[in-house]
Amino acid sequence: DVQLQAFGGGLVQPGGSLRLSCAASGFTFGDYAMSWVRQAPGKELELVSRIAVYGSTSYADSVKGRFTISRDNAKNTLYLQMNNLKPEDTAVYYCAKYRGVSWARGTDYRGKGTQVTVSS
Repeated sequence: DVQLQAFGGGLVQPGGSLRLSCAASGFTFGDYAMSWVRQAPGKELELVSRIAVYGSTSYADSVKGRFTISRDNAKNTLYLQMNNLKPEDTAVYYCAKYRGVSWARGTDYRGKGTQVTVSS
């Protein structure tokens, strides 16, 4: 079974940093594009960033220049380095698996999330 577990969230002050990780199992991680999505209270799910098999990446405008997505296929792990965090980044963050090597065919699995709270 496909399993995705995000961790690394927490409470951080504005301007601070966090690194999220997503441990993947149950599929050949290196064969699929992956993404980070988030959901703030009362808001819809938002795509934060995504990475294709060959390393192409994209970011939401709201996080460009502050967040960096990466992957370690040998460790079956997806990362999200978040710098200069803002209160509006507060949300539950999830990792998601796409159906193929790029994001053209959409996602098919989303794992358990990790809470990120940015507050002074």
